[in-house]
Amino acid sequence: MKSILAFIIIFGLVVFVHEFGHFFVAKKAGILVREFSIGMGPKLVQWRRTQTTYTIRWLPLGGYVRLAGRDEQSEIDPGTAIVVQFGDGGKVNRIDASEADLPIEGTPVRVVKADLVDALTITGYENGDEEKEVTYQVDHDATIIDDSGTELQIAPRDTQLQEAKPWKKIAVSFAGPLMNVVLGFVVLFIYSFAATGPATTTIGQVTANSPAQTVLKKNDQILAVNGQKTATFEAVSEEISASKGKAITFKVKRSGAVKTVKVKPKYSKTTKSYIVGIVAKPDNSFGAKAKRGWQLSWQVTGMIFQALGNLFKHFSLNKLSGPVGIYSETSKATSMGLTYMLAFVGMLSINLGIVNLIPIPGLDGGKLLLEIIELILGHPISEEHETLVDLIGVVFLLLLIIAVTGNDIYRYFIK
Repeated sequence: MKSILAFIIIFGLVVFVHEFGHFFVAKKAGILVREFSIGMGPKLVQWRRTQTTYTIRWLPLGGYVRLAGRDEQSEIDPGTAIVVQFGDGGKVNRIDASEADLPIEGTPVRVVKADLVDALTITGYENGDEEKEVTYQVDHDATIIDDSGTELQIAPRDTQLQEAKPWKKIAVSFAGPLMNVVLGFVVLFIYSFAATGPATTTIGQVTANSPAQTVLKKNDQILAVNGQKTATFEAVSEEISASKGKAITFKVKRSGAVKTVKVKPKYSKTTKSYIVGIVAKPDNSFGAKAKRGWQLSWQVTGMIFQALGNLFKHFSLNKLSGPVGIYSETSKATSMGLTYMLAFVGMLSINLGIVNLIPIPGLDGGKLLLEIIELILGHPISEEHETLVDLIGVVFLLLLIIAVTGNDIYRYFIK
């Protein structure tokens, strides 16, 4: 249960932040955000503010943003029974197209045709009188209640994403992945401050009954190993591991004096490597932890780009993880404590941001590619071609998700 809750929180957080990036920039760019949902599935509650409907849904797995666009035009099919309300000036300012048993109070209309994108009109029969068609003007900022009971702003053409300037569309598409990377950097900084400070070349502890016990002491500063200057404790560890049990010469600074001592490492069955029995003294200063957080964030970013490069060179499903794989890794991180959990969240968020920038239709990177082409050509590609590209991308991603999920189930639960 603990692992499931951790998975919901972590996966939900990185998806929510991603969608919030799209939401925030779209708002700033003047593109209508019809709905911003926290969670998925059936609606729990809803409220409207500044032309956007905010919903909380039953399944706490991330969320989504509905931007005004070709797929969000709120078409009303002929023959639909609706109820309309009128505002100042006699224009329709609220439409109930849910066909619910208890519609809003207003005028019932049987729709003959409706255009909520360009003409902003509804033509139909009022109060069941099919002798005479009536045409109503619809307010630009009218709302419509859809068949799920969610009340949304209608989407006139000037509010739609495809009508925005190319650079605005690029900004909206890029904002989601960028927010994931920013979240990853922030979380890794928090991890760096929550964890013990970075190791120094000063000895913080000498293990009892170890090879170093008689020759090295606490607070000895290691200057060199086998004649090689050591700037980090990682370099010391590498020299010890590479020794294969041969004696190592340590040059240390002790109480202001420089000394040279020899230690013969022994093999540890626990760590499966050669050790001498020393533990580094951590640097818990603000500057050291901040520096490590910054360096770690860029190291993780570089590792993800390198992994993607290797994936394209030598493709393997074992190099990919879907929800099942993420759940398994979340479970492992949860069992290792809060600091490991923070590190996992940071890496996962950066990974999600970078992967979403891959120029595959269906991902933000695919949208960015089309938008950059539009910027270069001076006009968007045709709607038919864009729909075809999106369809191919969705089918490809669906097949990939099925394959990755099946492989994850085999790797983590069957093999």
